[in-house]
Amino acid sequence: MSFLKNAWYVAAWSENLRIDEPEERTILGETLVIYRSSLGVVTVLNNRCPHRFAPLHMGKVCANGNLRCGYHGLEFDSFGKCAKNPHGHTASALRVRSYASLERYGAVWVWMGDRPADEAAMPDLRVLAEAPSQDVTYRDSVRMQAHYELVMNNLMDLSHVPFLHSGLLGNDDTVAAEVKVLQENDTVTVTRYMQSVVPAPFFEMLFRGNGTLVDNWNSITWIAPTCMINDNGVTLPGTPKAQGTGVFGLHLLTPETDRSTMYYFVAVRQNPLPFPEPVRQDIMAKLKSMRRFAFVTQDGPIIEGQQRLLDSAGPDVRPALLESDRGTVLYKRILDKKILAETSP
Repeated sequence: MSFLKNAWYVAAWSENLRIDEPEERTILGETLVIYRSSLGVVTVLNNRCPHRFAPLHMGKVCANGNLRCGYHGLEFDSFGKCAKNPHGHTASALRVRSYASLERYGAVWVWMGDRPADEAAMPDLRVLAEAPSQDVTYRDSVRMQAHYELVMNNLMDLSHVPFLHSGLLGNDDTVAAEVKVLQENDTVTVTRYMQSVVPAPFFEMLFRGNGTLVDNWNSITWIAPTCMINDNGVTLPGTPKAQGTGVFGLHLLTPETDRSTMYYFVAVRQNPLPFPEPVRQDIMAKLKSMRRFAFVTQDGPIIEGQQRLLDSAGPDVRPALLESDRGTVLYKRILDKKILAETSP
């Protein structure tokens, strides 16, 4: 399984992690238990009790923040050490691996590698942190039964939007575009710029131009290993982005296995136009439903279908590449280099 381990991955949206309710997660092929104590502290441990391998997420969070195995009552502290053995001596073998975690940008992140956790390696998602709460959609997620790179390929090749998302995010006017690909250190940005086009319904909703022609930009930036920021919107032809309106879409992928990916997403309105409050609320509700529809009903089946066909074709099959694949080629080159550096002796 080709994963970069020394990196931060989302384990949950913070608002969904309830106090004293352990939850199971699979990240990079490892089964974890994650929980928040009554003191608000988040702990992430290996989910397998060392005694008879019972799932620790089926246990109970104690008042002191320890996690008690539901099978024989062994208690483990936040460092994975067995703090209590009700059956006798607490041997050093009675411990589980603990994982560094932190909460940032409304999410719980876990460091999966064996090197010391590096806060500087956290993706810069300040666009989410700095946004007014009323301009941020519901933090959502979906599981896709596919390798995480297939999901990233879909996001990094925006030329699919006028076809797969026709009538929602794109249309015939947005097939042709001026495309730029930029690599800066370990980030890759792909930008499509479409001039004097009929806005797709998603952007007409934000702009309310009653069908007037617009310049439409759609730019996505990949941040190693699995985070992407999609900057997209519309403005009147020939006018700068600052005079238009749009959305920053954040896409945070957490590989579970080589055939399963948790896809966390949230959107932030950029330069929202001053509509009356009922209209603003309606736009936010539709943003949530439109984005989920696009990812679950349109992207999901295609990506999972790709995975099934790749599995049936065998390991030697290779995709034909188009000019629109430059961004996917660049990010893949960077990611593979990082994984190789991590795994080489």
